[in-house]
Parts: sequence; C-alpha cells; structure tokens
Amino acid sequence: MLFVSFLQSELKDVEESAPSFPDLEHRLQPVSPCSSLRESVQVYRDHCRMAKEFHQVKQEISLLEDRKRELLAELVEDELVAVETACLEDEFRVLSEENVTLLNVHTERAQQLETLSSANRNQTSQDSSST
Repeated sequence: MLFVSFLQSELKDVEESAPSFPDLEHRLQPVSPCSSLRESVQVYRDHCRMAKEFHQVKQEISLLEDRKRELLAELVEDELVAVETACLEDEFRVLSEENVTLLNVHTERAQQLETLSSANRNQTSQDSSST
C-alpha cells in the first residue's frame, strides 16, 4: 500500500508539473502514465523530458533560421554595395583620365597662347620700330 501511495504521490507531482507541448503532433503528446506502474511513470517523465528538449531544439532552429535570413539579407546588401563601389571606381578612373587629358590640353593651349602673345608683341614692336 505504501508503494502504491508513493506512486500516486509521484504521479500527482508529474501530472501537476506536466507541461503542454503545443508544437508536438497530437499523436506524439505524452500520455498520462499508469499510476500503479513505476516504469510507466518513468517512461512518462522521459517522454516529457524529450518533448521539452524537442521544443527547445525547435526554438533554437527557429532562431538560427532567423539569423540565417538576417545574414543572407546582409550578404545581398553587401553584394549591392560591392557592385555600386565597382561602378563608382570605374567612373572615377574614367573621370581621372579625362582630367589628365584636359590638363594636358590646357597646358598646350596656354603654351600656344604664350607663344602667340610673344609673337604678337614682337610683331607689334617691329611694326612700331619700322614706322
């Protein structure tokens, strides 16, 4: 009788602390144990423990999937930034080459202007000394 009373007390503790497992299929839910069999109570406890572990693993998987989605979004964003950076680098290279070309043309034209101005001054000097 003492053994049965112990089992009933243990069963009551197990049933009171028995959590619900909403993410577990109905057919996989822990079934209340047979109170007169210690093994049944132990199997029930083990089943509850495994169901709790299953729930924790599902939560971890969900968190990891969320993190994976975040990382994939960051990767896409980084790839877009890399493409934009490459385009800007190309544009910078083209504009730098154009700038060098324009500076060379400016220098040449400034020298031509100086040469023409000198020639014009010399021509003007010669014209005024001839008269």
